Amino acid sequence: MVINSTNVNEKLERYYLSPLYALEFCVGFPGNLVVVLGYIFCLPEWQSCNIYVFSLAVSDLVFLCTLPHLSYLYANEHAVTVPSVCVINRYVLHVNLYSSILFMVWISMDRFLLIKYPMRNHRLLRPRAALAVTGLTLLVVNVEVCPMITLLLQDLQKQNWSHCGDFASLEGDINPLGYSLGLTVTGYILPLLALCAFSQQISRLLQMQERAVQHRTSYKRPLRVVASATVMFLILYTPYHILRNVQIASQQPGSHFHSSSLDYIKATYILTRPLAFLHSVINPVFYFLMGDKFRELLISKIRNVRGKTKLRREPA
Repeated sequence: MVINSTNVNEKLERYYLSPLYALEFCVGFPGNLVVVLGYIFCLPEWQSCNIYVFSLAVSDLVFLCTLPHLSYLYANEHAVTVPSVCVINRYVLHVNLYSSILFMVWISMDRFLLIKYPMRNHRLLRPRAALAVTGLTLLVVNVEVCPMITLLLQDLQKQNWSHCGDFASLEGDINPLGYSLGLTVTGYILPLLALCAFSQQISRLLQMQERAVQHRTSYKRPLRVVASATVMFLILYTPYHILRNVQIASQQPGSHFHSSSLDYIKATYILTRPLAFLHSVINPVFYFLMGDKFRELLISKIRNVRGKTKLRREPA
């Protein structure tokens, strides 16, 4: 029995990508919305870490808003009705992909500096510095992702403005393999190494503190958060970036891949994509583990709202 690999890929896009993107939106959007609204209405005084967490939550929230459209695209074989929406959605998707890991780097840096300078007397622990770092992060990521607009427009034009392709399938004047490898190094590998470095530094500081202060397990919470974030990005991002580069390389002239091998590579690449975007669903868990007052303030606010609602319903 011969299996049509191309048909398998089409079914994966329709029955795997489409429902998973919809599920990620349904689960991730409420969690990030609660965090964003909680920070706006419940947190009276913002520290540097709060700014990074809020920026990450907003970035995730904006990205999650693109998933319903992507789900629709793959359920309808990439049929494009508004080309500009395709460009915006793909652009926002990749801006979030690389800003998320950078914001987690800054959160890890903030935790490291707070352990080292508990009196918050370091310049980078000031809210103004956090705002500057956030602005610079968004600028750098947008510069990194900006060439994708050219690739998207050129590919849409070749497809008669009717097919919204994934990054790995784009064709244009820019070398897609060189661009993808550059994004992998600057947008993923270097931030991942930074996360590993902060995990190691936080671990070293905690070991030094435990010698002086015994049985203070709360000191270990920042290490768990940073180490967990590092493992999360390692597991979620690595397969995606490896397969994306392999997929692009397999389509280059002179690659000499058999057609069946190309289909299997594409199928494996399809499997990694929802996994990479799962970080936006998982990130809210980290927000509640930071050890700041946000969790307690949010719970208190919810209880107050429930109490007022209950009083209004009771007869006078």
